[in-house]
Amino acid sequence: MKFAEDIIIRPYITEKSNMEIAEGKYTFIVDKKATKTEIKHAVEKLFGVKVINVNTVNYDGKEKRMGVHVGKTESFKKAIVKIDTDPKPVTYATKGGKVVTNTKKYKTSIEEFGVAQ
Repeated sequence: MKFAEDIIIRPYITEKSNMEIAEGKYTFIVDKKATKTEIKHAVEKLFGVKVINVNTVNYDGKEKRMGVHVGKTESFKKAIVKIDTDPKPVTYATKGGKVVTNTKKYKTSIEEFGVAQ
């Protein structure tokens, strides 16, 4: 089992990712071998938010030149995580027919992301 700190490497901040923050979508660079469920649990544990869905994209490294020197950029995996910006309390019926409301306190944004909304 991987630790949450090993799965989420760093935030991926671009103009497009800054615009998507208003919709509740946050972008992270994650471990290449991490699955969507591992990413979901890591974000929920680290930031205390409710994750709705996770989309991932694998990027291969490009070949770059600087004069006669040839190198390759690093390959990485990007995860776009959509969080619940309006968490509602969960109600369910118990065995005796009693209705129970469970109100978990989830945050509606990730302040540690480094971007002001």
